[in-house]
Amino acid sequence: MTVQKFKTFEEAERALWNFNPDKEYFKKVSAFYALFSRLNKFSYPKGIYKFKTFDEAEEHKQKMIIEAAIKRFK
Repeated sequence: MTVQKFKTFEEAERALWNFNPDKEYFKKVSAFYALFSRLNKFSYPKGIYKFKTFDEAEEHKQKMIIEAAIKRFK
C-alpha cells in the first residue's frame, strides 16, 4: 500500500470512496464484517424497555454494552 498525502480532510475522505467496486472489494468488506461479528458478541437482553428520551435509551444501550464487555473479559 502506498502512502498518500492530502491537503484537506475532504480530499482524504474522497480517497476512501469506491465508485467501481469489484469482487475483491466485496470480499474485503465481507471479511471485515465477519471479523466484527466475531469480536462483538453483544446481544441486547430480551424484554421491553421504556425511555423518556432517545438520549436515555442510548445511554442505557451503551451501559449494557460496557457491562457485557466487562463480563466477557473477566
